[in-house]
Amino acid sequence: MSTRREFIKQVSVVAGLGAAVSIGLGLTPLYAQAATPGSWRMPDEGDRHQRAFIAFGAQEAIWEDFTPDVQAAIGLIARTLARYEPVTVFCRERERELAEEHCGTANITYVTSELDDIWMRDTGANFVIDGKGELGAVDFNFNGWGNKQQHGADTQVAALVADTVEARHIRSELVGEGGGIEVDGHGTGIMTESSWINANRNPDWSKAEIEQELKARLGLRKIIWLPGIKGKDITDAHVDFYARFVKPGVVIANLDNDPQSYDYSVTRAHLDILNNATDADGRKLQVHTVSPPLNPRKSKFRRNNPDFAAGYINYFVINGAVIAPEFGDKAADSKAFDVLYELYPDREVVQLNIDAIAAGGGGIHCVTSHQPLA
Repeated sequence: MSTRREFIKQVSVVAGLGAAVSIGLGLTPLYAQAATPGSWRMPDEGDRHQRAFIAFGAQEAIWEDFTPDVQAAIGLIARTLARYEPVTVFCRERERELAEEHCGTANITYVTSELDDIWMRDTGANFVIDGKGELGAVDFNFNGWGNKQQHGADTQVAALVADTVEARHIRSELVGEGGGIEVDGHGTGIMTESSWINANRNPDWSKAEIEQELKARLGLRKIIWLPGIKGKDITDAHVDFYARFVKPGVVIANLDNDPQSYDYSVTRAHLDILNNATDADGRKLQVHTVSPPLNPRKSKFRRNNPDFAAGYINYFVINGAVIAPEFGDKAADSKAFDVLYELYPDREVVQLNIDAIAAGGGGIHCVTSHQPLA
């Protein structure tokens, strides 16, 4: 995965948890004590959704001249999602009208709040359910990917999301992001060590302690650890650019075929681990691969931008569809479409041009999150 545009600028504005948040529904976030470990389970992303979430939060302080393009790309994703499931868009009060112009109003509701950026997967709640139908929202204390970017408002988003849908707010003691979590919904997770076992997030935690806490909060019995790579991008190699569960026992993995990319060796190391791994129920994983485009379209977003994140793994599974990127490389786009079409035969595969978002080092999965149907 590539770096966020802000990472290049090395902005490191660290704000406390007291940042003001204006909530359109008039609710006040309350931080809950952690729920009893083991009583919750994080469903698979492919399970039925209640709604999807998007943050219309691009600002010039981070995106500079790309801001209008990013807003347009967020709008395209929101309108596409709304064809399949309800969407809740978070936006600044002063940008409500602009957000509606881009995202529309059909099957979409709005919540106003202060925001720093667009990365809802990392700042939002990580939903879990229990056997009684209760909905929990795990908060992993977003800290700007290790204090690399301003996050005073975004650190409040998880609690805001929990209050918006009246879920129980569950605060972990760990620091991390939703893009660093991949689960099959049946007890197995895939994580990268580089993003979780990192002094910029959890300096006083051992690997065993981190694993124990993740298992407890997400209802996991086994975590397959991939090494990832630190310091090459702002996320320190989130798993959602490297490996995703299609269903229990089946994984799709990124295989970078550019020898000049640092991911060339990283993705091969990951593939070796996945090919030899078993899940929590002892099944050997069936691993499919898809490779980033080698000849993506030429555009202002890619020009002189080594941080352009051209990866097909960062797709979003929703009710009835898979929303995935395309990058103007006909052969690679077609291959990615075919792989997703084969792996998700009961869903429509929709490919979108999200070059403006990719210019900031992220993708469709990074800017979305969802509430499972409890």
